[in-house]
Amino acid sequence: MPLRKLTLSVDEMVIERARHYSELHQTSISRLVSTFLEALASEERKPALSPAVRRLVGILPAGASVEEYRDYLERKHAR
Repeated sequence: MPLRKLTLSVDEMVIERARHYSELHQTSISRLVSTFLEALASEERKPALSPAVRRLVGILPAGASVEEYRDYLERKHAR
């Protein structure tokens, strides 16, 4: 898909933080904005998940039982 320019007005402090973040993650601010906007559009098509739930997605294979999850937690937190 061809890229188009977009002019935004953003607080200077937000720009500085975005520059710092993009340098740390070896990406561009344009890519960050594009990824964010795409995520917004895709979230409209599926139910919203809380940040805590999103972190858990993918820990276990689809269809895993409660017992498999307990086993996973025991292995993860074993001392």
